[in-house]
Amino acid sequence: MKKTAVLGVGNILELDDGIAVYATKYLENNYSFKPSIDIINGGVEGINLLNLFMEYEHILILDAIEIDDKPGSIYHIPAHELTGYGLNSGGAHEIGVLQCFDILELMGKDIPQSSVVGIIPEKIDVFIGLSQTMKKNFHTYINTVLNILKKENIIYKKNQQTISIENIIDMFKNPSSK
Repeated sequence: MKKTAVLGVGNILELDDGIAVYATKYLENNYSFKPSIDIINGGVEGINLLNLFMEYEHILILDAIEIDDKPGSIYHIPAHELTGYGLNSGGAHEIGVLQCFDILELMGKDIPQSSVVGIIPEKIDVFIGLSQTMKKNFHTYINTVLNILKKENIIYKKNQQTISIENIIDMFKNPSSK
């Protein structure tokens, strides 16, 4: 069984809902980790991620979450508490991730140690990119993820050559320019 994965879920076609997908790409391009971790863009795969939940001991799920709080607020929620936080109010990817836990339990499989690092979106709209609030809070979101990994004894190092969040978003807008 693999040790640790960082899984970003969300829809880049819906503005702030894609922040976790951008965050995983940002981490993948700008940091190295020891011991190594797998950084996975789960997009809107939802229930199709079931096998992933059977492969890892620890999964840190990144997502935009609907909680009645100020946009840009960041929460770290253990998986066993997920149902009370309105995660089902979002897209199919959120429902699917929660269903993965239920299915594993029904199958008698071990549920990986999991938690969500969620950020409250400012705006969900049909647009590739991020609102100003999300751009302003992006590095705080990344630092929250890095601090959680550090508590799990995963050492990170920023690469000498880095890619900005704007360039990451451009990669998704223009896939041929990678």
